[in-house]
Amino acid sequence: MEYNTIHKSGLRLSAIGTGCWAFGGGDYWGAQDQKDATDVVHASVANGINYFDTAEAYNEGRSESSLGVALKGLSREKLVIGTKISPSNAYAGKVEQHCEASLKRLQTDYIDIYMIHWPVHPHSIRHFTDDEKIISHPPTIGEAFETMLELQREGKIRHIGISNFGRNRMHSDIPANIPVAINQLPYNLLCRAIEFDTKPYCHENGIGIIGYMTLLQGILTGKYPSLGDIPAYQRRTRHFSSNGTPLCRHGESGFENETWQSLKAISEISVKTGICMSELSTKWAIAAGITCSLVGARNAKQLEENVKAAEGSLDNEIITTLNLVTDDLKQKLGNNFDYYENAKDDRTV
Repeated sequence: MEYNTIHKSGLRLSAIGTGCWAFGGGDYWGAQDQKDATDVVHASVANGINYFDTAEAYNEGRSESSLGVALKGLSREKLVIGTKISPSNAYAGKVEQHCEASLKRLQTDYIDIYMIHWPVHPHSIRHFTDDEKIISHPPTIGEAFETMLELQREGKIRHIGISNFGRNRMHSDIPANIPVAINQLPYNLLCRAIEFDTKPYCHENGIGIIGYMTLLQGILTGKYPSLGDIPAYQRRTRHFSSNGTPLCRHGESGFENETWQSLKAISEISVKTGICMSELSTKWAIAAGITCSLVGARNAKQLEENVKAAEGSLDNEIITTLNLVTDDLKQKLGNNFDYYENAKDDRTV
């Protein structure tokens, strides 16, 4: 397993991290057996993975609780645990309460990376609450950061992080005295918008990047023979026409032809190189200059398959070709990495 160190903060993360959203079971991913979750965590550690990612919003806190159970018996000091507070809870008087609740669910004395899940503004917040009082009088990013700074001084969190913050939002929202260590961002072969200016800004300012949706929720595994076979919940992004499912909210015509052409080209490269599509996609993400790429697993067998991507590296020629065959889609989608919203409603800016 490769490890990457963010020199500004000293954080050292495995190139692959284990995403724990499914832990605890819920409407989005379905049921999740605790034994399987525990096996995934222990297999992760056995294979050199040190980063585990969750959030208070995942399955209404059950993801954190399940991860806490799964971590029992492991050397805590060797692990890096990241969790997120919802922007609707980012008030000065609430951040500490919610941090304490996460600590209790995780059964740990400290959180390694405590992140604000989305930028703090009304449109982002309404995805976490329907309380109009909160939506109309949201917390400020300043009060959230100041409380997180105090939690850091108290040793309850080790590093301050953010998630889904675009370049302009980082530039305007992060005060000079706040040592932001990590920005968690969507990043994969079909979602490359952060390359326009957000990824360069993070690099220039010593902020690490944890990439999520590495396999675009299974679309980059090659298991779907056509776009129509992709489940409706996975067809909500701007890659797809908003007419394809009532679950979609971006209201755009999508880029289905470009998406399908990209998938076909990636599949052809997979066949030519003899590297399965999921491994190829994950290897590309690992090689793309970010700190850690998250991959989910429902059981230990899936975890073992994911870890193969950390073995060896892709030839530069393959990376160049993958970049080329997905560039048209990248340009069409543009500099908007809130893939569920149109540019007017983008929550990241």
